[in-house]
Amino acid sequence: MTVYGIGACALNQTALDWDGNAANIRAAITEARQAGVSFLCLPELAISGYGCEDAFWSPAVQATALEVLKELLPETKGLVVAIGLPLVIENTLFNSCALVANGEIAGIVLKRHLAGDGVYYEPRWFKPWPAGKRVEISLYGKKIVAGDYSFQFGPVRLGFEICEDAWVSHRRGEDLVPDRVNVIFNPSASHFAIGKEVQRRSLIVDGAKRFGVTYAYANLLGNDAGRLIFDGNALIAQPDGSVVCPDRLSFKGRMLAVVSKSFEAKGSPAGERTESVVSSSWQPTEVEVVSSGPRKHSWEQAKDLHAEEFGRAVALGLYDYLRKSRSQGFAVSLSGGADSAAVSYLCWLALHLATEELGFSRVQAELSYIPKVSEATSVSQLTARLLTCVYQRTKNSSLTTYEAARQVARGVEATFLTFDIEDLVQGYCDLVTSAGAAAEIPSSLNWKEHDLELQNIQCRTRAPGIWLVANLKRALLLATSNRSEAAVGYTTMDGDTCGGLSPIAGIDKPFLRRWLSFVETTGLFEVGPCAALHAVNQLRPTAELRPEEFAQSDESDLMPYDILDAIEGDYVSKRLSPREILLDIESRFPNFDRQTLGGWIERFFNLWCRNQWKRERYAPSFHVDDESLDPKSWYRFPILSGGLARELRELRAEIAKTKP
Repeated sequence: MTVYGIGACALNQTALDWDGNAANIRAAITEARQAGVSFLCLPELAISGYGCEDAFWSPAVQATALEVLKELLPETKGLVVAIGLPLVIENTLFNSCALVANGEIAGIVLKRHLAGDGVYYEPRWFKPWPAGKRVEISLYGKKIVAGDYSFQFGPVRLGFEICEDAWVSHRRGEDLVPDRVNVIFNPSASHFAIGKEVQRRSLIVDGAKRFGVTYAYANLLGNDAGRLIFDGNALIAQPDGSVVCPDRLSFKGRMLAVVSKSFEAKGSPAGERTESVVSSSWQPTEVEVVSSGPRKHSWEQAKDLHAEEFGRAVALGLYDYLRKSRSQGFAVSLSGGADSAAVSYLCWLALHLATEELGFSRVQAELSYIPKVSEATSVSQLTARLLTCVYQRTKNSSLTTYEAARQVARGVEATFLTFDIEDLVQGYCDLVTSAGAAAEIPSSLNWKEHDLELQNIQCRTRAPGIWLVANLKRALLLATSNRSEAAVGYTTMDGDTCGGLSPIAGIDKPFLRRWLSFVETTGLFEVGPCAALHAVNQLRPTAELRPEEFAQSDESDLMPYDILDAIEGDYVSKRLSPREILLDIESRFPNFDRQTLGGWIERFFNLWCRNQWKRERYAPSFHVDDESLDPKSWYRFPILSGGLARELRELRAEIAKTKP
């Protein structure tokens, strides 16, 4: 028997960052070599980055990917390394993985099954490789095998499932069984979603057991192109069900999993697929292996794993977005409400988690392009330099929300500013009413006749000031709307939707409020609670745009958020009609009669259909669960529609029936 080190390395890559991606691949290979790895799996499309979008079609992009691969070949001396890239074969673009052995390309495997649902659009750019097809291509002046191959290096026989190849009903691994492979590599780019890791791990462990192999899975890590966050699974499973997997959602550029495995040669491949095995006379040298594994005490074992995942994923996304966009900080319009408090806290969390894992000096180095970062002597000083929160009051703002905003800003160590914009709001109203007679605009405005207009002008008057702060500080302005608001358009365009990034637009309000309560009382693993959120968590959600005597609240304007979220989930995820939704939620919310529930459902859909244009205009948002409403990456709906008129008639007919 021969003992080899099998490694899987998650990489934090950036779309089209050729030099940065190549440097990270080199560092991963060096780290793997030092750990005694002989066979190393890297993520899908590691050279180009996964999120290149329509740039994949560019001949220059395709050519550069090949140039970088050639540059990386000498780095693999003594190792077998799987490196992903886009590749043109027979005038067609494929998602491919080059298997490089000891500085030479042993062969290229092409992805069979392309991800084309949800956030994925691979069929737009790539073609699926036909099962069993094998060709010979010319690359760097040499003949290379490409297609549906497995590979043999001494006693190790290696096959591939590339990401989606493992998620389909007939897995590619089933076709590798006749080849008698004992190692399967899975280079992947599998996006983060709350709770998804359980399903992903199950697939990998099942593959190891069913196919009797050591299964090495390498995922991307971090925010590679803007919307998607990758949690960086580097996971190796054995046929006995044992798993090695370092913690996910790391701020490091790489996360390596390593196992030591003894191999003995299997018999010859069975059946007609014998020619699919490419044998190599070269094989790695047996070396001492430094096996890896998860920490004994880790956030992965936390009681509320979903709360941990959400906070850590968005924090990682924010940190990557900050440094990759070369922004010089964050700016937040802090209202004293839950949404802006969550965004502010997540900015604080990003800097503190990065510092905890990387060390303060490395964070300073990664953000050294920002003026005066080198002058900070602690993460608290760094946060005050990078996070600016602004409370903008009108005559309808209360002392309660001001105090809540002030406490949150202090708790997250932000620079806190207060603007009084009442004169600006009144100035806009006077400007328009005094000049609008020719357009039949009234000479004065009142709350009875102009409620919506008077609310919106307050929101929009807040936008120029916070934009100016962001511009002056070269900071990234963060919008604070959540998914529940997006569903019904309960937000003001060019007001509270202003920003270059909308980090919580992918999560619903009920989850966000539960999460803020968790952060206040328990806090993330090894981070602890944030007592400053108490003042926010005690308030009922309100836009605070009407005079105090109106007692405005979000849920009186709309409906209870739990019910709004249930309607949205039934429609978007379960694809139920309004009538079917009524039948579903009246059993889930027995405290409300069907007339009340039906009225809320009709209100939801009237607002839903009317406000698709707002969802189209949202700043890019992070994908954090698989119920996103982002029309650019998940759920599409027409801007103009019939408003579900027939479906709502059926709903009203159902409401009129006597409840069984």
